[in-house]
Amino acid sequence: MRHLTLDVIQAEHQALAAMLRSLQMLLAQAARAARAPDFDVLRAMLLYIDEFPERLHHPKESTLLFPRLRERAPELGPVIDRLDRDHARGGAAIRDLEHALLAWEVLGEPRRAAFEQALDAYVAFYLDHMAVEETELLPAARRVLSDGDWAALDAAFAANRDPLTGHEPEDGYRPLFRRIVERAPAPIGLGPAG
Repeated sequence: MRHLTLDVIQAEHQALAAMLRSLQMLLAQAARAARAPDFDVLRAMLLYIDEFPERLHHPKESTLLFPRLRERAPELGPVIDRLDRDHARGGAAIRDLEHALLAWEVLGEPRRAAFEQALDAYVAFYLDHMAVEETELLPAARRVLSDGDWAALDAAFAANRDPLTGHEPEDGYRPLFRRIVERAPAPIGLGPAG
């Protein structure tokens, strides 16, 4: 049986993975061309990560999905604890990355390596985090959650409207998504492939 919650989580994971890989692609393209990257689009992409996965996706997982799984599958406690710790430090991690990008943009080339290293570490951390959710938690959720659990979760996750998963952006976010789509390379946007 399909559950909307799982579809939303997986679609949002795919959108975030594509965003993370596009960030790395933009840096690689700029390095190959021996030029600075498009800082404006990089900032927009980091803002997307802060606004959607960090403030919408993770809180619902931590407050709605994880407690139900902890109750129905207590053996997953250590995994859930780790994922909750990841969520708790995610906001600070993205702001540290935004700061490192600003330092590179304002202070110049000596700050490039620090940003690139921080981005690579962040991407590896995030891809691993999502893999643990998809290989350990979501299969367990399919097995142990009740119809009532799914009804409550599906109602909550149905409200997620991440534009990178095919939803129309809210008015306030239109300029952000227009900037990303017009200037970032595929798979996120329509910008140059390099």
